[in-house]
Amino acid sequence: MSDEQLRKQVDAYVDEVWEDVVEDIRALVQIDSVEDTAAAEPGKPWGPKSYEALAKGLEIADRLGLDAHDCEGYIGYADLPGESETQIATIAHTDIVPTGIGWTVPALDVTRRDGYLLGRGVLDDKGPFVLSLYAAHYFVREVERSGRRLPYTLRCIVGNAEETTMADVDWYLDHFEAPAFLFTPDADFPLICGEKGIFHGRYRTASPVTDASSPLVELDGGTVPNAIPGLAGALVSADVLPEELAAGLEAEAAVDGKVRISSHGIGGHAAFPEGTDNAIGKLVRFLLAENVCGASQRAFLELVETLTRTSDGSALGIDCSDEVFGALTLNAGVVRTLEDGSMSITVDVRYPQSTNAERLIAAFQALAEKCSCVFEAGIAKEPFYMDPSLPAIQTLLATYNEYMGTDKEAFVIGGGTYARHFPRACAFGPHDPSVVDPEWVGIEHGPDEGVSEEVLRRALKIYIVSIGRLMELELA
Repeated sequence: MSDEQLRKQVDAYVDEVWEDVVEDIRALVQIDSVEDTAAAEPGKPWGPKSYEALAKGLEIADRLGLDAHDCEGYIGYADLPGESETQIATIAHTDIVPTGIGWTVPALDVTRRDGYLLGRGVLDDKGPFVLSLYAAHYFVREVERSGRRLPYTLRCIVGNAEETTMADVDWYLDHFEAPAFLFTPDADFPLICGEKGIFHGRYRTASPVTDASSPLVELDGGTVPNAIPGLAGALVSADVLPEELAAGLEAEAAVDGKVRISSHGIGGHAAFPEGTDNAIGKLVRFLLAENVCGASQRAFLELVETLTRTSDGSALGIDCSDEVFGALTLNAGVVRTLEDGSMSITVDVRYPQSTNAERLIAAFQALAEKCSCVFEAGIAKEPFYMDPSLPAIQTLLATYNEYMGTDKEAFVIGGGTYARHFPRACAFGPHDPSVVDPEWVGIEHGPDEGVSEEVLRRALKIYIVSIGRLMELELA
């Protein structure tokens, strides 16, 4: 079959199944699949809602003719067996970050508006996951029609803990061999061949800092460490407030002579701070400037102010960059007042090859000592890079460029995808930065998360043609 004939056939397929694609995306978006390990049970290690989305994803895969398997609730996969057990695979995830605030449409449903889909997960990553299943379904029908198996087994891996620890993939690789090649539809086109290192940590005060005499009773903001917070709040004594609040802050009466101050920023993904405004930092700078804090609280607030002053880590002296990965980014994402009266804040760093976790830990610990706090290091993942000249990567790039009429090259990002866990992998769409979305379309991890239906339709076509071409390569 010529390329022109293949593309016409793929166009007809996408036209035929598109409404089913949208409804399957809707079925997944309606599940509030935020990880909840506190409610974990046997067979549901990431919590009941995460498992519900995993089960729904496997149900869709089974309906589309794939051989679906639930791996003890940790992860799942669905196969189209080929002539060889060697695998070409996709991996996408059905878990989400919390919906958060600021939505103008229902967060847990799909709203269609002017050619866009809106809802938590339509872009990250339930929509792309459904695309991966329908790309495989195209080949299910081709195998049934021709009676000939594909050269390699096609596997769709169903992730279920991507937004937190990615421990689902750790479990998978402990039990299965890695595919010969894999791509994840959980990022941008044209193709991502590298990802910055990722480091998480948490500060907490060495002892309780709030009591009955504290003017600052409670500080709370953010949802997850890898999201820049768009909202933060503080409960304070009314008699310590100035008459006017800073821009972006508002106050409302609470109980017992207290006032709740709300800080409104611009949220987003921790890896992409440009254009965002950390609501925690805005609130803390106000509290410090107006002295709305006790003496024991000030050191912690000064620490938070340092963390949020810039997004490149320069306030801590950890700013750096390199030619491959660009500049380091730093996000202070979640601040909490704990039950014992102490306070904590998380940090998320995306770093290039010109630094490492040991240097970051040293800088964070130095700040902790200066501000009488304790620093706890969390996950540390080294930068990931694949040679973009590999035939499989060039095949994907060529397919994208043919559809777009461009000559774009692979690039690296600050975000972390499943690709970094596999020996031969990359991230491949479906978001297309060349498409300018209306202002009312939100980004991933933010309110009114949305994606163009045309972008998704084209991505499905690119995935089908790309998989067909990967099947023709010599894979080790």
